[in-house]
Amino acid sequence: MGFFDGYDIAVSGMSAQRTRVNITSSNIANAKTTHTEDGGPYKRQSVAFQEIMLNQNKKTNETSFDNNKDSNQVNLRGVGVKSIIEDDSDPVMRFEPSHPDANEEGYVAYPNINPVIEMVNLLEARRSYEANVTAFSTHKNIDVKTIDIMKA
Repeated sequence: MGFFDGYDIAVSGMSAQRTRVNITSSNIANAKTTHTEDGGPYKRQSVAFQEIMLNQNKKTNETSFDNNKDSNQVNLRGVGVKSIIEDDSDPVMRFEPSHPDANEEGYVAYPNINPVIEMVNLLEARRSYEANVTAFSTHKNIDVKTIDIMKA
């Protein structure tokens, strides 16, 4: 394990959760959007995460310690965004005959977004982001203490 590997893992988690916060915020902001460029109501989106290999493309300097690595050693992993998924659920139909997007029967199609669920998702993403920040800070503090000990 390299000196910066802990940082890379925490940063991958922060990046993934930042995307989740942005998508969830977009869902909340568009909860009442009845007309999009595609012609229908806004469709709720969610984020699918995947495990990713970190530092695959980086060339590392091999040292005598690296040559003694066990062949069964697991590669460094992080988290990334696999895809943004659009919800295929039916829109919520509300009777509002005076609305400009009402159909012939007077119903307006609203996105199937529950603001309470979106707020819970937002809080969960924020807490996960904060946990990654804490891991990053803890790793930094350990490194600073290690350098201080080495100086003494």
